[in-house]
Amino acid sequence: MSGHSKWATIKHKKGALDAKRGKIFTRLIKEIVISARGGGNPDSNSRLRTAIIAAKAASMPAENIKRAIMRGTGEIEGGQIDEIMFEGYGPGGAAVLVMSATDNRNRTVSEIRHAFSKNGGNLGEQGSVAYMFDRKSQIIIEKDKATEDQLMEIALEAGADDVRDEDDSWVVLSAPESHSIVLEAIHKAGVPTVEAEIAMIPKTPMKVDQKHVGGMLRLLEVMEDHDDTQNVYTNFDYDEDSANG
Repeated sequence: MSGHSKWATIKHKKGALDAKRGKIFTRLIKEIVISARGGGNPDSNSRLRTAIIAAKAASMPAENIKRAIMRGTGEIEGGQIDEIMFEGYGPGGAAVLVMSATDNRNRTVSEIRHAFSKNGGNLGEQGSVAYMFDRKSQIIIEKDKATEDQLMEIALEAGADDVRDEDDSWVVLSAPESHSIVLEAIHKAGVPTVEAEIAMIPKTPMKVDQKHVGGMLRLLEVMEDHDDTQNVYTNFDYDEDSANG
């Protein structure tokens, strides 16, 4: 599937485990705090609007959302969070983007650099791999919740660019500015979503040698599990029977 790797599907399958650990709430709160720096009104701040939609979808209490917005706008203390995008390569040469949000930049830089090195990867310079990705709205829907024809009609009419078949999921891709409109149209049609975010979508997936598949998956898991990680994106792709090879 051109422009999409299996990592998005792998990530959403482990979402339930993340929720049990409470990590998903931490990530959502950080995103709201950062987004609210651009203004506390979601009607005029599309990034904040997207963050609030994601928080509500994860059943975050309204009071938590309100407090995170106030932290971001400076109405209450605790909004000092830096965003850092790490660019690098994993085993076999696939590109990796790690989006982090941290209150201790030096610690996070040191730990992410160490994680790349320890797991067979290399941290690159700014701009070394970001050009391999497009910023897109990405909405993931389980296949048994809608047919392809149904989704195509709903999503494309609302302004989506494409609906892609990814194993047991449909992936709806749109321009970032169309995210809220497309997501609302899907929900209005009664179709539940697994994940909805503004993501970095690989322009061309890269298949690595079978001997590197296990190492690449481990690197991605380590990056995903880091406390300061908001998102991990990669152009890594593989044949199903390679994961155990």
